[in-house]
Amino acid sequence: MDDMTIVGTYDVAELVFYAFVLFFLGLMVYLRREDRREGYPLEDEVTGRVDTPGGVLSAASPKSFHMPFGRGIVTTPTKGREKVDVAGARTFRSPGAPYYPTGNPLVDGIGPAAWADRAKHTDLDGEGRNRIVPIGAVDHIAIHARDHDPRGMSVIGADGAVAGTVSDIWVDRAEHVIRYLEVDTGSKKVLAPMTMSKVKGRAKQVVIDAINAVDFAAAPVPGTAGQITFYEEERIVAYFGGGYLYANSARQEPLI
Repeated sequence: MDDMTIVGTYDVAELVFYAFVLFFLGLMVYLRREDRREGYPLEDEVTGRVDTPGGVLSAASPKSFHMPFGRGIVTTPTKGREKVDVAGARTFRSPGAPYYPTGNPLVDGIGPAAWADRAKHTDLDGEGRNRIVPIGAVDHIAIHARDHDPRGMSVIGADGAVAGTVSDIWVDRAEHVIRYLEVDTGSKKVLAPMTMSKVKGRAKQVVIDAINAVDFAAAPVPGTAGQITFYEEERIVAYFGGGYLYANSARQEPLI
């Protein structure tokens, strides 16, 4: 009973080892094929020459996903080569060279203000309803009585000037958190990310130091009242996030 050989000199431990090696090799091939569904083939940073897509071990066959709530079928890869035209110029001709903006970097999608071309439809909760909506559209979410309600507070920009007044709150009905503050600038209403906002209840102010007060009026806005798409969220967050570098010239210089 001590003899564990199966055929010839092959025993159970040896067969298990071979099976593990074959499984691991197969897993590596599978993962390398799957992680190349988006962003490939690569292209040269300087010349723009597109590399070959590779053979059967480098590229996976298309995969289709049936989207919920009647949103059809999405097949990956979805778009092929993306646009690379940006309002920026290369600082020097070499791979990895940074770009400097030649227009308005907050809207041109460069550097920290870069945005992805996401889906042009809204995010949905588990029941197929728009996930991010004004708080008035959700009857089971409200500001706690002990918390400061930011509605009616003045919005202060990075330059210390008043950008407008908080006119509404947009909440995530699935996670019960505030996603955006609706700011009335006087000329239009824009959405500012709550994650970049600091509510000062005693001062009746909301400080958003991402951009200057004058820049609020140029922020992207949802195309349809009361709802926001993935793409619109991307543009809004990129606009405000880019301000941490581009809002003031001093932010683009070293600390020391």
